[in-house]
Amino acid sequence: MAKNDAWLASGAEDALEPEMEICDPHHHLWLNQPHRISPRYGFDEIHRDVSAGHTITSTVFIEAATMYRADGPAVMRPVGETEFVNGIAAMAASGDYGPCRIAAGIVGAVDLTLGGAVAPALDAHIAVAGGRFKGIRHGVAWDSDPALPDVRTKPGPELLMDARYRAGVAEIAARGLSLDIWCFHPQICEVTDLARQFPDLTIILDHFGVPLGVGAYAGRGDQVFTQWKADITELASCPNVMAKLGGIAMPENGFDWHKQPRPPTSLTLMQATRRYYETTIELFGVDRCMFESNFPVDSVSCGYNTVWNSFKLLTQDWSKAERRALFHDTAARVYRL
Repeated sequence: MAKNDAWLASGAEDALEPEMEICDPHHHLWLNQPHRISPRYGFDEIHRDVSAGHTITSTVFIEAATMYRADGPAVMRPVGETEFVNGIAAMAASGDYGPCRIAAGIVGAVDLTLGGAVAPALDAHIAVAGGRFKGIRHGVAWDSDPALPDVRTKPGPELLMDARYRAGVAEIAARGLSLDIWCFHPQICEVTDLARQFPDLTIILDHFGVPLGVGAYAGRGDQVFTQWKADITELASCPNVMAKLGGIAMPENGFDWHKQPRPPTSLTLMQATRRYYETTIELFGVDRCMFESNFPVDSVSCGYNTVWNSFKLLTQDWSKAERRALFHDTAARVYRL
């Protein structure tokens, strides 16, 4: 149960075009995180969301620092999260709960600052989840502005450029896994540098690189967009980089929907953010872009059905092939589902 369930219910929407097949390539799971808007988001909660009207046939779990092992070497402790999620994936794969294969792909965590020492942890993730284990995310989001939220990985500046971090990335690449990047928009140029050093590694940029709209960036939406567009254009020149489209209903994006009397409608969401979506799709192409829910994090601002409705409104005049790629095929291919 989320802390804002009643508020979300006041803006609940039925699913548009419920027959469209969707792969949701970015959501989290956890059971006991009282500091979050959704203190619990386990099997029951995600099953409720994916069964609420849209045809979600598969999902990809993204690391959330939950259910780590309580003991053993520190480098191995994040493997506990994969053990936890793989159990949920097995429940969904039984078919007893409907057609959606929740956590058909699992993106876990390792501490890439340990460099080559992450190798046994990567092998353990793969051993635990087998073919479900697809890649790693280690949050690198950082900015010098102290008003910005403190990212739990506490990365510090220019972590993407660090030699030990990149030695850890090399271990990911050697195993044919992918790397999700969670950064802030001023760091996109560092992602480009990383992508060029590892041209055979599939890199997935989460949440457009998180365009910021709070702290020093508040009230500077056009300036932020101009800088973001210049940097994302350069990043798009790297063919090994994919883009996740979503995750910009978080408070740090600066839209402040969570402060309004009612949640935004899908039309409001679409109109307020469409330039980020349209620009990214134009630069990367539909075969390198995938819509994402970022739930339950984005539930601070809107409901699950509303998110997917906004994507359907954005693309309502697009071709069937383009929409199929954005809603399902790109995610299924990139995460090898």
